[in-house]
Amino acid sequence: MNRLAHESSPYLRQHRDNPVDWWPWCDEAFTEAKRRNVPVLLSVGYSACHWCHVMAHESFEDAEVAAVMNRLFVNVKVDREERPDVDSVYMDAVQAMTGRGGWPMTVFLTPQAHPFFGGTYYPKPTFLQLMDAVDDAWRNRRTDIDNNVDALVENIGRTSQIEANPNLPTIDVFAAAVTQYDSTFDEAWGGFGAAPKFPSTMALEVLLRSYLNDESSRTRHIITTSLDAMASGGLYDHLGGGFARYSVDERWLVPHFEKMLYDQALLLRPYLHASLALREPRWRQVVHETVEYVLRDMTSPEGAFYSAEDADSLDEAGHSHEGHFYVFTPDQVRRIVPEHLVPLALDWYEITDAGNFEGASIPCRLHHRGELLRSDDVQTIRDLLFAARNTRHRPGLDDKVITEWNALMIASLAEAAGAYGNDAWALAAQRAGDFVATTMRRADGRWLRTWHRDATPKHLAMAADLANLVDAFVRLYELSGVARWVSLACEAADQLITHHWDAAAGGLFTTPDDGERLIVRQKDLIDNATPSANSVAAFALQRLAALTGNETYRERSDDIFKLLARIIERAPTAFPHLLSALHLRHVGATEVAITGKRGDLVQFVQSQWLPTVVLAWGEPLESPLFADRRDGLAYVCRQYACQAPASTRDELVASLRSALSGA
Repeated sequence: MNRLAHESSPYLRQHRDNPVDWWPWCDEAFTEAKRRNVPVLLSVGYSACHWCHVMAHESFEDAEVAAVMNRLFVNVKVDREERPDVDSVYMDAVQAMTGRGGWPMTVFLTPQAHPFFGGTYYPKPTFLQLMDAVDDAWRNRRTDIDNNVDALVENIGRTSQIEANPNLPTIDVFAAAVTQYDSTFDEAWGGFGAAPKFPSTMALEVLLRSYLNDESSRTRHIITTSLDAMASGGLYDHLGGGFARYSVDERWLVPHFEKMLYDQALLLRPYLHASLALREPRWRQVVHETVEYVLRDMTSPEGAFYSAEDADSLDEAGHSHEGHFYVFTPDQVRRIVPEHLVPLALDWYEITDAGNFEGASIPCRLHHRGELLRSDDVQTIRDLLFAARNTRHRPGLDDKVITEWNALMIASLAEAAGAYGNDAWALAAQRAGDFVATTMRRADGRWLRTWHRDATPKHLAMAADLANLVDAFVRLYELSGVARWVSLACEAADQLITHHWDAAAGGLFTTPDDGERLIVRQKDLIDNATPSANSVAAFALQRLAALTGNETYRERSDDIFKLLARIIERAPTAFPHLLSALHLRHVGATEVAITGKRGDLVQFVQSQWLPTVVLAWGEPLESPLFADRRDGLAYVCRQYACQAPASTRDELVASLRSALSGA
């Protein structure tokens, strides 16, 4: 075994038996590179990544390739989920050099950790040629390398050099983004842009807010088409619930089959909100099945949420194949389902002899888009196929716990639990909240990035971890009315501001001021697969300020808007989560106070998805804001911050008055 055998990351431990003399990311690796006067070969990936596995099998497990790597370089392996700060720095470098990025990421560094060449996946023959070329350049053209280094380091440090605007962005950028989403909308298959397609969860949230403002039929069409298409294709697991990371085609049919916790958390939000705002029960079914998938397959005995399930799994002969766990042939269906139900099973899940993926079929509703609600017979078929599927080798599980992703899931689950009145979900959200509030912290109270039961956590929380914790704890308070969650939200917010805030220009640095120093200290600004740390903070700090009256939180939120004011005006669709936060800032929130122990009214308000209202309540209330009130006052402020149409507000008021009559 190499040095990775002692690491906490399951991804790193996957490489512990490689013939490559791997180092984890550490000072000692770079000291060794200086001693030998050789470059560092940095390989960054994650456990659920299909092409990471391909390159590992082709190259890192190959004795010939490993011998070259060991002779020419000091080789360092990084889990991008454990060290997003390292990943971001060198991904920016790769994108600057090649115009694109992805994983596995392969970067060649000087012993001072400066990048000078990189790319993504390389087949074995190309990789061998590349390593020889890099070695030749290192020995014979060092001046060229030094020149490249200077330019690249300047490029990847650009996020820390942005100057703030003295004024907030106007609400016009929100409308501009809606127009841009309309222009890139795929009329045929939903979503935005061409293949490969990623679920644009935050864009759909922006459009939902826009729809609640103006009830535009066009906006409703974009939302409905996109949600139905994603839930009808193979991107969605029709038997087990939950979503894969993205689709390789424009129809949402063929995914890379990895399932990430953050995708479940983020996709819950538009389906939940649309099910409430547009009253569509098929989306409620998607929410239920996605939550149940996470609670069944991605929840630890301690109540925390695991990170991911792999794209690949073993077949009956022990060979690994992408998607094998999920696909069926007609013959397999005939052996599982009673004869009289076979025609219905094949038709419902569109399973054919020709197949739609490598000779088999991914169950889908591609030709019956949006028809998701099942009859009793179809439910019986689903249960039988699911049970049969569970006898197969499961995809690999990355069972590390990531604070950021757990917080995303806690926030989504807490909101869904309240909106649907599901006590089991509420309990699960609070158990996970208890875990990150205790186990994911050091003795001095500082939060940590990751946890695994087989190792001692060692990485301090990043800005995205803390910003999402603020949001998660506030939502747990809204769900339960327990004052402890507000206190924890304030602790997370104070750590975020103390250790990550840029006092000169505003905004949050990714790494804390007392954390490891990389070659640059970046800011996480753009909303990608997950919302950026600064976007989440802009949103969460506003909502926390509303609950506590602490104006410092509101001021820091405004400073983030000002930092990004010029950029968001030029490219609003790069900041969809920030746009929702900005909408809250401009539109504000309506507060509804319900006195008395009337949980039915609280749930009624919550179920309306009125974005003008954060829900906090208690029976009796345990709130520092109303410590002198013991009559069970319920405080409603669910600051989703889309201004509801006047007709909806009037309907709410009328309903409340009717419910209160005689109370």
